[in-house]
Amino acid sequence: MSQFMDVHHGMKGITADQLQQAHQADLAIESEEGVHFEKAWADPQSGTVYCLSEAPSAEAVQRVHERAGHRADEVHPVPLTV
Repeated sequence: MSQFMDVHHGMKGITADQLQQAHQADLAIESEEGVHFEKAWADPQSGTVYCLSEAPSAEAVQRVHERAGHRADEVHPVPLTV
């Protein structure tokens, strides 16, 4: 499987609880698309949220987010990590 970093914009003021709820919504259905969300980060001031996942495709990542109610604005492959 490949790694992906996705980005959500427009979530200004997001709280830790809201981030946790969104992440849990993804985790609840991720296996149905063969995705595993590893971690999520948020910047409440800018309203940007980042999610790191392992998945068979960017489309699978987006399907999980759409079904969980928070479509990603961008999904990027992460071909190299250290």
